[in-house]
Amino acid sequence: MKFTSTRNTALSVPSAQAIVQGISEEGGLFVPESFPQLSLEEILEFAKHSYPECAARVMGLYLTDFSREELLQMAKEAYASFDSEQVVPLARLCENESVLELFHGPTLAFKDVALQMLPRLMAASIQKTGAKHKVLILVATSGDTGKAALEGFQDVPGTGILVFFPQDGVSDMQKLQMLTQRGENVAVCAVEGNFDDAQTGVKRLFASGEVKERLAREGWQLSSANSINWGRLVPQIVYYFWAYSCLVKEGGAKPGEAVDFVVPTGNFGDILAGYYAKRMGLPVGRLVCASNDNKVLSDFFATGVYDRRREFYKTESPSMDILISSNLERLLFEASGRNAEVVAGWMASLAKEGVYDVGGEVLAALRADFDAGWSDGAHARAALARAFAQHRYVMDTHTAVAQAVAEEKAGGAPFVVLSTASPYKFPAAVLKALCPQEDHPDAFEAAGALAALQAAAAGKTPEACLPEKIRELSSLPVRHDAVCAPNGMEEALYAALGRIAGKKATN
Repeated sequence: MKFTSTRNTALSVPSAQAIVQGISEEGGLFVPESFPQLSLEEILEFAKHSYPECAARVMGLYLTDFSREELLQMAKEAYASFDSEQVVPLARLCENESVLELFHGPTLAFKDVALQMLPRLMAASIQKTGAKHKVLILVATSGDTGKAALEGFQDVPGTGILVFFPQDGVSDMQKLQMLTQRGENVAVCAVEGNFDDAQTGVKRLFASGEVKERLAREGWQLSSANSINWGRLVPQIVYYFWAYSCLVKEGGAKPGEAVDFVVPTGNFGDILAGYYAKRMGLPVGRLVCASNDNKVLSDFFATGVYDRRREFYKTESPSMDILISSNLERLLFEASGRNAEVVAGWMASLAKEGVYDVGGEVLAALRADFDAGWSDGAHARAALARAFAQHRYVMDTHTAVAQAVAEEKAGGAPFVVLSTASPYKFPAAVLKALCPQEDHPDAFEAAGALAALQAAAAGKTPEACLPEKIRELSSLPVRHDAVCAPNGMEEALYAALGRIAGKKATN
């Protein structure tokens, strides 16, 4: 299997190079040259095996630079720290609805599923490609990717990692998780702006020849842990196959019956993985893109016009507070008939004008696989409260957005809502939805109250409900305090590199 670029189809590189490089030289994203196929019989077999075995099988179809044995060992190591034997368990709420819990990893977010694998893939890819430089992982995060990447790359030989996050655009728990991160090769910097400011700044650093030359002189090359990196995206394809096979095994769907997936969406990587699974033969009906008040994606699927020139809202689902969804480029590449030239034009228009229009033909191709909807905070809170009242199920604020959209869009087909984070990462907002009369501005106090509420409903103790990772967070020292303006990210990069390298940054 080779990989090409969304902006240059003349390019063809092996999977290990695509992972180390992260992004193509001209700014395009790496995509597989073809989609390998799995039969229904093969898909249904996944439920009879462990999740790591399923992961090695699916990823091996793309990562042909790696042996099945290598991938299986990596997957076993990656998912050993998850607190569920199934890794991503499927919770049945009612006859037609299930919730795929993707938050059982070490940072309590769906990003762990990929970011416990990526560092292992990256380290092996460095060896396979004979890369001469150490790899500096550069990340912009709207909340969960940052901590998951820091945790995954902590002290991985041959790598360093720098995470930029919007200073006031993440939850208290998300911020503390990043600022207290241990590791000799990690750095964190708050950006005085929103996520799009951070993401645009990171893309600018990747595109800068001057930055690349300076890093090369110091023995480094850039790569990414965002879902623009194929090594981040491919592990996410796995859990769609796993969810389907488990759902059929449990009687939630008939073999071969199409299942809808409702996905809370920000940067478009999570739902794109579902599209790739469908292209590989998974019986998927609709992929429903759920947005919050920053509904640039739901507007796009309604009109074919992507327009980021709009008011930016800070919401209770901050990981979805995004106006530039990078992974949409990969979908547009497929919907346009793999027309790299037209995709490059759209991306140039987005960068310069803030808008592009894909036209009716491409929009029709998109609608063949995707539906979309959005929910404001009030409707998401109400959906969260209904899930608890009707099913005694506690979900986080991002999952609640998807739940609200699912209630609106649900038809006769079985559907799966992807749950992307633990409710204890956003305890004050979750508790407010469940108990509007209570007010707990302190995140740890709110987490304790939420645990007591969940325990009473589930017949457990509060200690059993409150994740250990949240309990220990209150006592960890803050290790990172850097802050920069959006136009100061290059200087922040050099300063962070100096700290990681154990020396003062040079001019």
